[in-house]
Amino acid sequence: MTQTNQPTALAAEQQAHLHKTLRRFDIVFLLIAAVVGLETLGQVSTYGAEAFTWALVLAVFFLVPYGLIFAETGAAFSEEGGAYTWVRDAFGRPAAAVAAILTWITQPVWVGGSMAFLAAQTVSTYITPLELGSFGDYVFKIVFIWITVLAAIASLAKGKWLPTSGALLKVGLLAFFVLTTIIYAAKHGVVGLSAGDFSPTLLGLFGSVPILLFAYLGFESSNSAAGEMENPARDVPVSIFRSCATAAICYLIPIFAILLVVPSEDITGIGGLLDAVGTVYSVYGGAADVLLKITAIAFVYILMSQGAAWMIISDRMQAMTAADGAFFGGFFGRFHPGLGTPVRVNLLSGAVATVFLLVAMQVTGSGASIFAVVLTISISTFLLSYLLVIPAAIRLRTRYPERPRPFRVPVSDRGFALLGWLAFAWIVLGSWVAVFPGTLERLFGEEYDFREIWGVSQLTFEAFTLGTLACLMLLCAVGYVLGRPVRAQVRDLPAAGSTLDQHDDPAQEATR
Repeated sequence: MTQTNQPTALAAEQQAHLHKTLRRFDIVFLLIAAVVGLETLGQVSTYGAEAFTWALVLAVFFLVPYGLIFAETGAAFSEEGGAYTWVRDAFGRPAAAVAAILTWITQPVWVGGSMAFLAAQTVSTYITPLELGSFGDYVFKIVFIWITVLAAIASLAKGKWLPTSGALLKVGLLAFFVLTTIIYAAKHGVVGLSAGDFSPTLLGLFGSVPILLFAYLGFESSNSAAGEMENPARDVPVSIFRSCATAAICYLIPIFAILLVVPSEDITGIGGLLDAVGTVYSVYGGAADVLLKITAIAFVYILMSQGAAWMIISDRMQAMTAADGAFFGGFFGRFHPGLGTPVRVNLLSGAVATVFLLVAMQVTGSGASIFAVVLTISISTFLLSYLLVIPAAIRLRTRYPERPRPFRVPVSDRGFALLGWLAFAWIVLGSWVAVFPGTLERLFGEEYDFREIWGVSQLTFEAFTLGTLACLMLLCAVGYVLGRPVRAQVRDLPAAGSTLDQHDDPAQEATR
């Protein structure tokens, strides 16, 4: 370990402002709130019955190895900042700065560009009309963004209840939808699906895999708040396993239910789940309209809680990135002494989300087209971050063999690496087709009408996507250069062992 990779004095100082308020219950539902995304159900279902097949394949061959490697890594390396500190300890601060900004920027871009659009479309369709681009549309979307920010600014003891209540409501809504679908199917039958409809194709692979990866990723993100957990060594592995299992169920069963009641040609990415809900609620007769409105309100609340969960998680990681001298000069690396939250980064996230919303509103096309394009940009930045985070987890296993591992995957180092590289291969595929859709399809001789699929030209799509990535890398480079004075003030640590040793709680060590 080189001295330059040890935590800075500012990072160590901020640890004193953290409040240990996260228990296992909180961690599980924070992850479910953040990772299980209702917005992806409709988008992936547009690929028809084979979407279920690919969701099942990814659950087995991606989610399982991914969950195992990060259950071990998250329990062993439990410093506030999560993935940033893992990449820093494995590959150094420059690489960690890139991984952190790609992970962090995903959330305000996603909240401002995708979630706000989906929430507004839901309100407009099921509650009260909101014309796209109207004053009311702008106001609603901006208020939506800043409610998620305020939840992140609040102390974690209070702010965590928005994601927690949203997660509970989300699971309840999906369960009610599935139950209603069973009743509907018994009364009216279902869309005719044959075994051949579930056959996987290259078009389905390239189209659905990025969305499914985005849906299955993020379970290690709770480690961004590891310094605020009562016992991360004990709770992180259990929380990851429980939330991974819940996510698989919450994706596979509802996707199948949507396919049963809505013809694939009628499924839209922005309204897929609620389109299916509207169909099956007919079994409730005169109460259907009222139930649909209540469901729409619950849906918007769930989206808001999901955005808040990600703001809570990712903003902490970026704040620790700044405190460690890898994102500007430490201005953003401070936690509020009373609230224990990174207020400055929270406000920055809100500003970025608002700016991205305003830019996305200028893209020509329907609300569904804008939603799909911006969702894909969020997918791109998020997936690209794992090109660093997964190799870091693999390297940490062999670089720190003496590190206590409360949970250890029962395989050799080579077996652990194999699990990691399997997950990494999926990320490479997903990243490429997210950034350059249509290229692999054409390479394999498949027809691909870009404008028909995306609703915008390929030039507009690539300009938006690559322009976002270029701006990010420039921001990352400037932030890293300006963080040099903070990096110069390194906290003295013992020469041996991980940089994280000094953050271990003696009481926590006793439980290991």
